[in-house]
Amino acid sequence: MDKPQIISHIEKSVNYSLFDCRWMPCSAKFVVMGSLPNSSGVIQLYEISGGDLKLIKEFKSDKAFKCGTFGGSKLSSRLLATGDFDGRLHLWDFEKPDSPAYSCKAHKEIINCIDGVGGLSTGCGAPEIVTGSRDGSVKVWDPRQKDKPVAVMEPEEGETKRDCWAVGFGNSYNSEERIVCAGYDNGDIKMFDLKTMSLRWETNIKNGVCCLEFDRRDIKINKLVATTLESKVLVFDMRTQHSKDGFPHLTEKLSNHELGFFPFWTFQAHKSTVWLCRHLPQNREIFMTGGGSGSLCLWKYNYPDKRTKMLDGEEVGVIGNLSLLQNSTLSTQPISGFDWSPDKQGLAVCTSFDQTFRVLIVTKLNLF
Repeated sequence: MDKPQIISHIEKSVNYSLFDCRWMPCSAKFVVMGSLPNSSGVIQLYEISGGDLKLIKEFKSDKAFKCGTFGGSKLSSRLLATGDFDGRLHLWDFEKPDSPAYSCKAHKEIINCIDGVGGLSTGCGAPEIVTGSRDGSVKVWDPRQKDKPVAVMEPEEGETKRDCWAVGFGNSYNSEERIVCAGYDNGDIKMFDLKTMSLRWETNIKNGVCCLEFDRRDIKINKLVATTLESKVLVFDMRTQHSKDGFPHLTEKLSNHELGFFPFWTFQAHKSTVWLCRHLPQNREIFMTGGGSGSLCLWKYNYPDKRTKMLDGEEVGVIGNLSLLQNSTLSTQPISGFDWSPDKQGLAVCTSFDQTFRVLIVTKLNLF
């Protein structure tokens, strides 16, 4: 009983396929989104009221929604950015009429993943949204600049285009620094520096990258978690960069590794595809992963006594380890979306392919 418990507080079934969910900041509201049987899209805004759910607003579109984020919007506006199956990027204002506040044809094919930065507590940098698509490109958007991305990362002409499955912002600790990390179906992870518009680091983990997330977007890069098709959770310590060789290639192994200039640690618990990772807003060392078997795993990262050591006259990183705090199977179908409440510690929402979303309570997080 000393362990945290993952409790399904409220469950609700819907008549459409659920792909993602996001908690609205500074509220008891959250959105779920997905695809109706006729392949059109739907977004629903719910509010927790008296131990039950109340449908507040519903948006519909001619194309299904794949992903969404509130991250690129200031807290005063709380605009939801979405990517759909037609490659379109929309911004939705729940205080306004049903048409999107911003819309553009962002990609030639489906937008698989999205992230935002700009509504953070530090207030550093422009409000930006990054999208990754099946067309192989990663694009950064500023909603104040209509129809044209502020940055495009894509293969050169003649190179093979890989399906981008995961994107994430990081290193946004002042108004100048910002990076984007992207993961692809062939196991490539690429980190782009938006300040210098260059590829800062890349590696391959030999398996499709389903999700990438930094432990915080608005601090100097610290840790990066990657999840894969073959049930792996990888944790990279990003603080120590080798002075000469930069960020060399890492080889995935089922063991704790200290050698290598980006130390990392892998763990296998889901025994299925790990579709997502979400760090707890109130404690960056705790994160949840969601699996293809309908399971959730709650993890805690434990730092080593020293994060660096000398090897052959060069400083290299030392990796810590992971503790599995709790796991729970909620569904017979894969977990497709998960999001923590940024305001209430332990409150979360998740979606699964059984056409059901669940409001969750995770207990005892204050003990870690």
